[in-house]
This record gives sequence, structure tokens and C-alpha cells, in this order.
Amino acid sequence: MHLVSSVTAPLGGDSLSLTVEVGPGASLELRGVAATLLLPGSSGAASSSLVRFVVQGSVRYLPEPTVVTRRANHTAVVEAELDGHAELLMREVLVLGRVGEASGILSSSVRATRCGAPLLHQQLVVGDPLVDSSAAGLAGKRVVGSELVFDSAVRAADGGEWWSVVPLAAGGTLATALGDDVVTVTRVLDAI
Repeated sequence: MHLVSSVTAPLGGDSLSLTVEVGPGASLELRGVAATLLLPGSSGAASSSLVRFVVQGSVRYLPEPTVVTRRANHTAVVEAELDGHAELLMREVLVLGRVGEASGILSSSVRATRCGAPLLHQQLVVGDPLVDSSAAGLAGKRVVGSELVFDSAVRAADGGEWWSVVPLAAGGTLATALGDDVVTVTRVLDAI
């Protein structure tokens, strides 16, 4: 299934939400058709989005990249409630500004539970030039990608230049990659 949205959403002041329920034995691959542009509105208000998954089967959530344009101020939350055998793969690729443009502000959170027990709560905030350029932040890279997998496979920690794979305590893995462009980051996540 493909998600199609207006080129002007989310615009400052917008509050978008989507709930996806996948029953036992069912599988869903949810993709985007174009990049999402986070844009400021004329009022200066922040925008927000919430994507909520209730999964008993299997979900692959693979939206196109999100571009955090200058003056945007957006909060993105993904929540996932998994049953005992549910599987979830989701990818997020963030681009800090358009070509030659500084990034706006984005707070991106992922919260996942299995049968009510916490699996992961992760937050990434981008848009502060000093933090984004520092070694403790994004080391000046314009693109950050992550891929979260909750399944029964056992994987070891791994890593290389500008990427890492971390096994999660409750099962699954979190892969993260930094790069100067979307193509590089996507290729790294695909290879992992």
C-alpha cells in the first residue's frame, strides 16, 4: 500500500495522524510515493504527526525521506503496539534542509511495546546547528537514517564508518547510518 499526501502537508500548524491495525496472519508493506517536506506555516505554529501501529501480523513501514526545511518546527511520533509474535520493520531517513539550506527543527520519537512491555523509546532532535555539526551530534552530515527491526532473528552488533547496528535487549535491532546524501544512506541501510 502506498501513502499519498499533499505536497503542502505537514505545514506549520497541521496535526496529522494515522492508525494502522494489522491482524493475526496478515502482512502489510506501507510505502510513500514521494519525499515529505516539513514546511513552516504563516502563523509560525509548529506541526505534528502521529503514526500508530497495532500489529498482530507483520508490517514493513518504508516511507520516502523527510526533508526538514528551514524554519520548520515539527514533532513526529511513531507508536507501535506488537503482540507476542508480531514483526515490524520501519525505516526513517531525515534530510537536514534542501540543497544550500539550513535545517529547521524536528523532534522524532519512536515508542514500541510488545504485549504491553516496553521494547524501545528513542528520540532524535535535529535543527540546532552547533549540535548537528558536533561529533556528539551528526558530525556535520546532512542525512541520518535509521532502520528498526522487531522480529525473532538474532543479530550481533556491527558497524563501520558512519553506520552501526545495535541488538535490542528485548529482541530486534536498530541500525543507524549518517551520510552526505540520501542515496548513500539508503544503500547502507539496504546492505545492513
